[in-house]
Amino acid sequence: MHDTDPSDLESFATILAGELPGRWTSQYHPDHGGGADYDHLTTAVWDMDQTTHTIATHAVTHCAVLTRTDDDTRLLVIDHLGQPEEFLVAALAPVGLPAAAYTGVREPDGLAVPADPFHAAEALTLHLLPRYADALAHVRRNAAALGSPLPERIDLTWAEDALTTPIPGSAPLAKLLVEHGFVHDTRQDLLVLAGDDTAVQAQAVRAVGARLAEIGVGIGMRHPTPPAPAAPRPLPATTTASAARTR
Repeated sequence: MHDTDPSDLESFATILAGELPGRWTSQYHPDHGGGADYDHLTTAVWDMDQTTHTIATHAVTHCAVLTRTDDDTRLLVIDHLGQPEEFLVAALAPVGLPAAAYTGVREPDGLAVPADPFHAAEALTLHLLPRYADALAHVRRNAAALGSPLPERIDLTWAEDALTTPIPGSAPLAKLLVEHGFVHDTRQDLLVLAGDDTAVQAQAVRAVGARLAEIGVGIGMRHPTPPAPAAPRPLPATTTASAARTR
């Protein structure tokens, strides 16, 4: 049994940290009465919904930061103004990644959760944490691509019912293609997307195109160049029998 009051933000955050999956710590940032400056935290909120709106319209005078020690995932807990039985929990963006890596990535918007930390942990586990994991993976892919030279476009070539493409020089691009069903054909040294199921193949191509567009890489479809017609063989020279001499 917890002997703390979960309706108090500090107590709520402490209990919540123990209920989330993984190993979490909770750090409380108190209200100092003179208007504490927590801009270094609020500007890192990865949210474009109610948490950002609350921060933009009301000063954050106290808060708590939950940190998952396994991977440094961070969550900010603040009061939900006007809703005394709720708190707002939002993800904090990871540090050390370039701003360009966030292009095209949807924010893992936070949640209004009940002051009951057990129900709050369930809601965060089902909704916010999966959204955060997806957004973080997307940002890291973008960051990896920024660190590698990218082609202007990737060409997919029809080979019977399959699609093939040379293995990109950028490892993140190659990984992206493999994640969407392309398989390395070692004999041809090409990535191949089989056409056994054309609906699955088309879905994979659409998904790849969308992901490439997010990082500024186009996609082209082409048919293989037909072999050049064989040059006609020269006709064999005809021999004419010489006329017999007559005396």
